[in-house]
Amino acid sequence: MTPYHRPVPFAWWLGRRVYTLFVVRELTSVFIAAYVVLLLRLLHTLTLGREAYEAYLRSLAAPGMVVFHVVALAAAVYHSVTWFGLSPKAMVIRVGQKQAPAGIIVGANYLAWIAVSAIIAWLVLRG
Repeated sequence: MTPYHRPVPFAWWLGRRVYTLFVVRELTSVFIAAYVVLLLRLLHTLTLGREAYEAYLRSLAAPGMVVFHVVALAAAVYHSVTWFGLSPKAMVIRVGQKQAPAGIIVGANYLAWIAVSAIIAWLVLRG
């Protein structure tokens, strides 16, 4: 005898805001994965020669690709911000017998993000 399984509607996650935000956060990984594929393809075109590389760069300038890049950036920022908010629960840091305050852990993540972003911007902008 098989146990009864109550049917779950497809849009179950739209019933509560918390569930919706969770599913949206998880769906951001689809955009990140697609962006990784674009970057891997970019690396591959480097091995094919200058013309292939320049053609690929031209394809990235198409309006649809620009929109995709904006959406992927928004997905990456949303994913990062929500992860930083969850990080005190994911990594419990103890100092002696006390647990480090959540604000310090979140703040350290944001500081690291800003520092790495600044270094990358400096490297890109200096030529």
